[in-house]
Amino acid sequence: MSDQYPPNPYSQQPAPAGPGGEPPLWAPYYGISFGGAVSRFFKKYATFSGRASRSEFWWWYLANGIIGIVLGILAGIGAATSDLRVDSYTGQMSGGFSALYWIIAVISLLWGLAILVPTLALGWRRLHDANLAGPLWFIALFIGIVGIVYGLLPSNPEGARFDRPEGAR
Repeated sequence: MSDQYPPNPYSQQPAPAGPGGEPPLWAPYYGISFGGAVSRFFKKYATFSGRASRSEFWWWYLANGIIGIVLGILAGIGAATSDLRVDSYTGQMSGGFSALYWIIAVISLLWGLAILVPTLALGWRRLHDANLAGPLWFIALFIGIVGIVYGLLPSNPEGARFDRPEGAR
C-alpha cells in the first residue's frame, strides 16, 4: 500500500546536529535560547535562504526591543541634560543638545544601519519556515501589523524546500 505514494521530499525531518547538538546554520533552530538566537542572528547576517523558527525570530525582536529601550532612555537623559531654552515670546529655541544626546543619536543610527539587512533576512527566512515566499516580507515594511502576523505563523514542513544544505555552513 505504501508503494503507491512516493515519499514527500518536504517532510519535516530534523536537521543533522552539529558538534554542540545544535542544527547547522542552514536549518531552523526550534526552541533556541535567547542568547543563541542573538548569536545566530549575526552569524546569518545577510542569509536570505533557509528558514528561521519562531523562537529565532521573536528572541531577536525582544533583544532589539531591549536595546531600543536602553538607547531611548539614554537619549532622553541626554535631552533632559541639554542646554535647550525656548523663548516664551518668540517660541525660538536656543542652546543645544548635550554631548550624551549626540553620542546616543550616532550610536542609534549606526545600530539601525548595522541591523537593517540581517533583520530583513530574518523576516525573509521566517516566511520560508511558514512555506511562504520571502518577498512577502516587503508588505510588513509598509504595514507593521503584517510582520507580527507573519512572525506568529506556524512552521510548515513544506518550507523545507527553501533549505540549501548542499555546500552550506
